Amino acid sequence: MATTLHHWLNGATYEGSGGRFSDVTNPATGEVSAQLALASEEDVNAVVAGAAAAFPAWRDTSLAKRVQILFAFRELLNARADELAAIITSEHGKVLSDARGEVARGQEVVEFACGIPHLIKGMFTENASTKVDVHSVRQPLGVVGVISPFNFPAMVPMWFFPLAIAAGNTVVLKPSEKVPTAALFMAQLWKEAGLPDGVFNVLNGDKVAVDGLLTHPDVQSISFVGSTPIARYVYETGTQHGKRVQALGGAKNHMIVLPDADLDLAADAAVNAGYGSAGERCMAISAVLAVGEIGDTLVQKIKERTVGLRTGDGTRGCDMGPLVTSVAQQRVAGYVDAGEASGATIVVDGRDPEVDADGNGFFVGPTLFDHVTTDMSIYTDEIFGPVLSVVRVDSYADGLQLINDNPYGNGTAIFTNDGGAARQFQNEVKVGMIGINVPVPVPMAYYSFGGWKNSLFGDTHAHGVEGVHFFTRGKVVTSRWLDPSHGGINLGFPQNA
Repeated sequence: MATTLHHWLNGATYEGSGGRFSDVTNPATGEVSAQLALASEEDVNAVVAGAAAAFPAWRDTSLAKRVQILFAFRELLNARADELAAIITSEHGKVLSDARGEVARGQEVVEFACGIPHLIKGMFTENASTKVDVHSVRQPLGVVGVISPFNFPAMVPMWFFPLAIAAGNTVVLKPSEKVPTAALFMAQLWKEAGLPDGVFNVLNGDKVAVDGLLTHPDVQSISFVGSTPIARYVYETGTQHGKRVQALGGAKNHMIVLPDADLDLAADAAVNAGYGSAGERCMAISAVLAVGEIGDTLVQKIKERTVGLRTGDGTRGCDMGPLVTSVAQQRVAGYVDAGEASGATIVVDGRDPEVDADGNGFFVGPTLFDHVTTDMSIYTDEIFGPVLSVVRVDSYADGLQLINDNPYGNGTAIFTNDGGAARQFQNEVKVGMIGINVPVPVPMAYYSFGGWKNSLFGDTHAHGVEGVHFFTRGKVVTSRWLDPSHGGINLGFPQNA
């Protein structure tokens, strides 16, 4: 019998009343590992009510006490990082080393949030007017919702909830129903760290849960990461219901390689960024722009590295694991079919890979296309799989134009030894995160994560100082303390003097 996974409310398992369930599978074997309870509208209301009830006390908890709990969570997460990584691999499929890296990057945001007393400071002006002082404070919002994707079950939620909790909010996390156990594991860690009940809650479910959070009057903000169509829906629905929303969408990340680049470094980077986590990353490189005459050499170098990759069960020391579901496997294989049919050259075909795994896992091997054109679906669409397309361009200007014309603007990279070209690129490219000889330019926790164009809806990126501001709102206090006499009646507009 498969394990049944439920919600987390007020520091304990909450079974709810939904009566609906979905399968959680191990994508390396295809086996069902658990049944997940899906929330009903009543469950949404119950979980939000628990978070709302916990908010006043947590809001009024001192910064010193909040930070103590954050540090305790950090220590527990460090001690049990391997357990969390194993959970991620068992449900997502990424190899263990990649899962450990995900946990480490999420932990960086926890560490950043431990500095909340400094990050949340207001300002003070003495004697702004005669015997009048002005000061500002930043206060928490209340109940905040986090809707996270399947591809980073730990890191993406940790982009948001450490800062939200540190700032004094209470959290309802809705993880992807494909990968729910990491969220429940982290909820237990918060309990052990001493977080008061109701401050961190997990609501499992599908569209019913998402819509419930988007429309519930007690939910003050929504943080979302996922595909562009759903990000747009989340943004529009959430804002229509008066919520602050940050909705990070899809991507089609380009890597431009100039003729002066170190082609071995560029080939390594293309393979790492294109096939890591089976391409299921919003920061994956999916289009390599080869400038000038380097195309043949670069493609050959990428091919040599690609054919040596081991694909299989993420627990067996392989380079690349499976896709998350059979639906994802079929979709990615369909894109490979479409690329072949449209006339692109298949250099490495991953549709029938040799894999090191038991059972019937959801595998597509690393796939490399050359001579891809901009009208092909493998170029225009976000495939979200291990498919790397090489596009030949005549010049830097042509490559830059392709990137800037693309409707997505999440991440990009340039490979060159020319500092002037790199500086020009970072200035001219219309993308939110840029790598110079760095293929996956995910910022550190103290900088913000977020794209441009159809890769972001809302004006606030994740983590960093922008994240602190997203989970707080400003209040300005103007005060005057005088002797019992006053200045008399004056109905004019207040003036400083």
